[in-house]
Amino acid sequence: MTDHRVVAVILRQADQLLLCHRAPSRRSYPDVWDFAGGHVEPEERPEDALRREIAEELGVELEGVDGAPVLHRLLNDTGLDLTVWVSRRWRGKIANRQPEEHDAIEWFGRGQLAGLRFADPSYLGLLQGLLSE
Repeated sequence: MTDHRVVAVILRQADQLLLCHRAPSRRSYPDVWDFAGGHVEPEERPEDALRREIAEELGVELEGVDGAPVLHRLLNDTGLDLTVWVSRRWRGKIANRQPEEHDAIEWFGRGQLAGLRFADPSYLGLLQGLLSE
């Protein structure tokens, strides 16, 4: 049973990806690097939730995603249904609008990823692969 539908996006500019550091005070996945996004509300379409979450967290208008999701994970034990896209298309200046959620947001290149702690260890391979394209 899926209790938590979560959508997220990896923003990309040239050879860098934007990641958000989850505050150490967070109950779930504290003190790790993750993607911008959040929960899909009841009756909300995932695409609408993604636009809403990005506006709330980063203060920009997401203009679309670059094709199909790059990650879809369904964890039956926790009820998490996570879908992640990549986007090079947004309007506005990125800023950390929710510092209580993310204590930092930063752009990273391929060579900077290996030393980071991620919400899921598999993210390292995904991100390196994206930057190899």
